[in-house]
Amino acid sequence: MKHSRDKRRDDRPRTSAQPTHARSGPRSMEPPAKALREPAQVAATEHLPRLSGTLPAERLPLILEVAPNADYALLDSGDGEKLEQYGPYRIVRPEGQAIWRRALPQSDWNSVDAIFTGDTDEEGMGRWRFPKAPLGETWPMKHDGIHYLGRFTSFRHVGVFPEQASHWDHMAGLIERARRPVKVLNLFGYTGLASLVAARAGAEVTHVDASKKAIGWARENQEMAGLSQKPIRWICEDAMKFAEREARRGSHYDIILFDPPAYGRGPKGEVWQLFEDLPKLTDLCRQILTPKPLAVVLTAYSIRSSFFAIHALMRDSFAGMGGTVESGELIIREKAAGRALSTSLFSRWISA
Repeated sequence: MKHSRDKRRDDRPRTSAQPTHARSGPRSMEPPAKALREPAQVAATEHLPRLSGTLPAERLPLILEVAPNADYALLDSGDGEKLEQYGPYRIVRPEGQAIWRRALPQSDWNSVDAIFTGDTDEEGMGRWRFPKAPLGETWPMKHDGIHYLGRFTSFRHVGVFPEQASHWDHMAGLIERARRPVKVLNLFGYTGLASLVAARAGAEVTHVDASKKAIGWARENQEMAGLSQKPIRWICEDAMKFAEREARRGSHYDIILFDPPAYGRGPKGEVWQLFEDLPKLTDLCRQILTPKPLAVVLTAYSIRSSFFAIHALMRDSFAGMGGTVESGELIIREKAAGRALSTSLFSRWISA
């Protein structure tokens, strides 16, 4: 479930509409067999009419920033790598966006607990090296008081994407200010941090991912966080199929998060291609909103274009709904030299 070869990549394994982030389009925990087709190569299978109605207001570019904190810090970056601090551990991973030079001395980069090595191709398998002492697959971590398990995986990711904290905080604020029952749908939910944040804030959450392994990790995180009594439905299914069924059932949600991969496979072999399938999934998300929705948040790590592309898609998809579409980039502020590392594009519709 990785992104295409574009360096604005998605390193996570996923399944399409499944619950992982996989990213949840159809995907699996296995790497894709072939790269995502370019937009021009995608054959249109259906031409839906453009929605009528006034386009939502727009706010762009919006840069959402995550600063270093006690739970996570981007310590330094450069020369195609990044040096991160996750709780007690320092980690080095590849980072194609870091085309500048490192700021910290080599001694800081050598004094680490884990380094991702081996095949660093985005569609290949890699491995971790532990210079100081062997570490297990998991280690205890926390985000804003929510405990979860960090994980060393063969796709260089560690079970959490810190840049998403900006979206989590925004969502939690919407839930708390609503002062009414709020239903959240988290498509491509991966290991569940967004779902746990929403549940802690008081929402009823449906978490969907195509990977059984990711769903298992998410359930572990729920227990680790002490949130086992919170109302979270864990569903292993292709994201598109789930959304289609919810539309037929007349199910509705106040907040929808979706973070699809460039390419993925669902649990029953469903295939997800971002440029082919994203417009349809976005339309389905609109269909399953409640009469008084709060927000729809789209994050795109793997798309070979600017945020203007998904911004235009979201405004078209929510024509006639009022509200505002905010689009831009998620960044992490580096501790050593204060540089901004861009991690992904996003676009979100908010009702007010």
